Amino acid sequence: MILNLSIMNRKTFICLTLLVTVSAFGQTKNGGISESMLRDIQKEQQLNGTERALMNAIAGNSIDDLTRSHANAGALDTYFSVETKKQSITDQQQSGRCWMFSGMNVLRGDFQKRTDSLTVSFSQAYLFFWDQLEKANLMLQGIIDTGKKPIDDQRVQFFFHHPINDGGTFCGVADLADKYGLVPSEVMPETYSSDNTNRARQLISSKLREYGLQLRDMVQKDKKPAAIEKAKTLMLSQIYHLLLFTIGEPPAKFTYAFKNEKGKSIGEAKEYTPLTFYKEVVGKPLNGTFIMVMNDPRHEYYKTFEVEYDRHTYDGHNWKYVNLPMDDIEQMAIAALKDGRKLYSSYDVAKFLDRKRGYADLENFDYGSLFGTTFGMSKADRIATFDSGSTHAMTLSAVDLDAEGNAKKWKVENSWGASWGQQGCMIMTDRWFREFMFRLVVPNEYVPEKIMQAFNTQPIMVMPEDPLFLPDE
Repeated sequence: MILNLSIMNRKTFICLTLLVTVSAFGQTKNGGISESMLRDIQKEQQLNGTERALMNAIAGNSIDDLTRSHANAGALDTYFSVETKKQSITDQQQSGRCWMFSGMNVLRGDFQKRTDSLTVSFSQAYLFFWDQLEKANLMLQGIIDTGKKPIDDQRVQFFFHHPINDGGTFCGVADLADKYGLVPSEVMPETYSSDNTNRARQLISSKLREYGLQLRDMVQKDKKPAAIEKAKTLMLSQIYHLLLFTIGEPPAKFTYAFKNEKGKSIGEAKEYTPLTFYKEVVGKPLNGTFIMVMNDPRHEYYKTFEVEYDRHTYDGHNWKYVNLPMDDIEQMAIAALKDGRKLYSSYDVAKFLDRKRGYADLENFDYGSLFGTTFGMSKADRIATFDSGSTHAMTLSAVDLDAEGNAKKWKVENSWGASWGQQGCMIMTDRWFREFMFRLVVPNEYVPEKIMQAFNTQPIMVMPEDPLFLPDE
């Protein structure tokens, strides 16, 4: 038996060897890498001494370290002719909540400007709790709404592929805060899972997919709407339970005293609910007080677009924006900053970013020269091919203007901690800003009539699979 098995193994080995030898370039289908094509490719790889030295250097070093421009590595100009009032820097830790941190930074800045002496910090954990519960309901109700469609339908696949996430836009801050209010950070502090969201998100996503299958089955069996609603409520009760254990319990009421810039309490502490606190610090509902603008060269300017299902609450607002040239966007940003208003904004933050200095400029790295090529796509081409898109929200806080009033550079408050970059901030040149800035939220009072009219037209509906409509993280 051992002898026969040995013979069989040898035969198998010989057969496999022959198969690999014959099939290595035995493909005849057009479009594959043929033997002659591979020879042509390899002929182009005749490296000279300099190129071999580069190959060895790249093998053992960071590409960014090798391509960093020495001419662009000098001391940064940190002067800004227009700068809003400084406030403490936040840290989103290992979470995708940049949209919430940036949105709350805007609200903090508005409160500080309005009161002139008081400061406040909001609990991201509090609003994140409701964000996750609302997104869970959005997913489950979406599954109910599409329950008669086949499971491989694009919209059904969307809900199962993205049952819940950390990301979002300022529209989420508006819908959630208008509905649930806000609380100070001292009242509901961060937990490990609110700072490090990956594992809890995976578990909740798995549970939502399980529930989604159950709801689809009920819809397809024509169960009564009341029965389906009852089942969904029980499912959301379990999701609420998971959120309680990972993020903490949202307070129904609390006592709080405001502080001045030195941290000293001003006046006696008062009792608040999240909604009464929100009314005191924000003053009015956010929805209806702003528009979102975007620079997307793929589409016609001065047209308004709406992204289906790109919202945080089922009964809330889809993300809606007006597409504008960068000149218009910059003029609105400058007007708001001159008036002391911080702005929610988002970017493709990793492109040409010198992380050590918190400095973004197109000349920071020369990747093309290192590899003997060019990277020449336009902004529109990068968006269309998923090479670039809005990945991170930050709070626009300053601009430096030349003698004609044009922007030379910009500054944002980031949410990566105070020790990052320029004391927690990032400086970007205007040429970088124009290439990699995408979204800006502008209060209505800084929006010209022409742009407001365009925003209020019937929007063109686009789908959330579009490369530019991924949530800010």
